[in-house]
Amino acid sequence: MKALDNPVGWFEIYVSDLSRAKAFYEFVFQRSLLPMPTDGSFDAFMFHGEVVGSGAAGAIIHHPMRKPSTEGALVYFSCDDCNDQISRAKTQGGTVHKEKHRIGEAGFIAIIGDSEGNAIGLHSFQ
Repeated sequence: MKALDNPVGWFEIYVSDLSRAKAFYEFVFQRSLLPMPTDGSFDAFMFHGEVVGSGAAGAIIHHPMRKPSTEGALVYFSCDDCNDQISRAKTQGGTVHKEKHRIGEAGFIAIIGDSEGNAIGLHSFQ
């Protein structure tokens, strides 16, 4: 599947404490988040990616109308090895809902809880 075949154009992970969540995601995934311009009714930091088009760009968002949750859609983050992110998440107050396990030829997945109470997925081929 080519990146353009991916119909997902945007995702949002809702957080209670934007600074804490930013630190969590930057540490766990070893990438910087960028301040995102908004209309002033909410604050956000976005993951690097193309905002226009498809390919799953997204952000962590503190919005008065949305709360963190383990229910609903589950966003999976690509990793070299899920265990690396699991280890880093634990040091930042994250939890493990489902340890790394094989899903056949598609590799491995794990489900962790972030610093805000959201469940997020991890996927790797090792």
